Amino acid sequence: MIVGFVLMAAPTPAGLTHEGQVVLVMSLMATMLFITEPIPLPTVPLLIIVGQVVLLKVDPTKVAQSLMTDSVLFIMGSLMLAVAIVRQRLDKRIAWWIVRMTGTNIYWISLGITTVCGIIASFIGEHTVAAMMLPVGVALITLTSNDPKKVHNLAAVLLFSISYGCSIAGVATPSGGARNAIIISYWKDFFYNPADPATARYLMDYVTWITYAFPMFILRLPIVTAILIFTFKPEVTDMSRAISRLRTQVSMQGPMRASEWLTILIFALTIVGWVTLSNTLGLGVIAIGGASLFLILGLVRWEDINSGVNWGVVLLYAAAISLGVEMKETGAAAWVADNVFTVMREIGASDALGFNAVISLLTIAVSNTMTAGAAVAVLAPIVLKTAVTAHQDPIDAGFITAISSAFGYLTPAAQPAFTIIYASGFLKGSDFFKVGIRMMVLSFIVLMAISVLYWPLLAP
Repeated sequence: MIVGFVLMAAPTPAGLTHEGQVVLVMSLMATMLFITEPIPLPTVPLLIIVGQVVLLKVDPTKVAQSLMTDSVLFIMGSLMLAVAIVRQRLDKRIAWWIVRMTGTNIYWISLGITTVCGIIASFIGEHTVAAMMLPVGVALITLTSNDPKKVHNLAAVLLFSISYGCSIAGVATPSGGARNAIIISYWKDFFYNPADPATARYLMDYVTWITYAFPMFILRLPIVTAILIFTFKPEVTDMSRAISRLRTQVSMQGPMRASEWLTILIFALTIVGWVTLSNTLGLGVIAIGGASLFLILGLVRWEDINSGVNWGVVLLYAAAISLGVEMKETGAAAWVADNVFTVMREIGASDALGFNAVISLLTIAVSNTMTAGAAVAVLAPIVLKTAVTAHQDPIDAGFITAISSAFGYLTPAAQPAFTIIYASGFLKGSDFFKVGIRMMVLSFIVLMAISVLYWPLLAP
């Protein structure tokens, strides 16, 4: 707090409004509190809300409106759906199906979870898969030990396998996230000219996107698991006892009951709704509708949802989005981008590798303070215009921006998938930074290697 107030009182840099300075400092303070966790994490979003009204003089009604977005409804609805899956004990059946393929070694279980989550998330969105798989990870943890402190590292490996599996796959296909659709739209709006056949390459199709981006997912699959095992060193490496208990419990459940089939049907309909109707109804409304169906049909009680949903996590994500809105409206994000590109020109980072590295690092920095979609929406116009000025390929620059926006790994609020697994209660804020900084560095290295060694082979 002292650091924050000192920086707010410092002279405002040229080109930045005082409001923009306050927003940047608030983002820094929030990140420090997320990582060090000197106060309960749900307190941080409360301070963000108070800060917007007191320090930025934003109208309280406007702040309240920015808190309840479709994305927040989606997080809330997803956590409700997860409670319903646990209530019907489908989490144990899914866990049993995975471990039958992977065996009992924690490395292969982690790799299996990451792969399954990644393949599904690359097509239907990371939020959905994280919510669906969270109960599976929790089931494996609780079957190992009822005391979370005794299996903290094991819990970190399993839960981060879910979130990183979802995260690294979110850029693999156009349908993997909003950031991808945003950059595709910018390519078309900025560069496509129906009268010029040469510009047809800026009408990005599904297959071409996969050709560029899917290797980022494949190459990082084994890296994720290796980093998790190395970082947390799980207390148990062979989960034979837990899997034996899991097999017993699944056997005692007997054949699939009608209520379980109905649960699967409702969840499948919810996923179909996310894929086909999200453009008109929104992801959040569909998630809330699915949760309502579970309640109406008596598949889950409100008491179960009320006790099973971590409402502090919902508030955490809501406040992060609200602060991201202020980053954009005060011009703070654009100011950061402009200054970074000015420095880039001064140091002569005009070759392909230098240009890609700068825009990647800038996008990573911004995406750790706002959602990936918002980061791309703010930065992409600047990046694409600068690419033309620097005689770089706007296609490569767009992919660098979209992919790098998924490298926001440092806090529980950085990505929806992280927020969802944090709701389990097994992880601390410092855990995200501990593994996130390593994943960020390795992901950056892999992206730079692909941009230099692989993408030139795809250029016309």
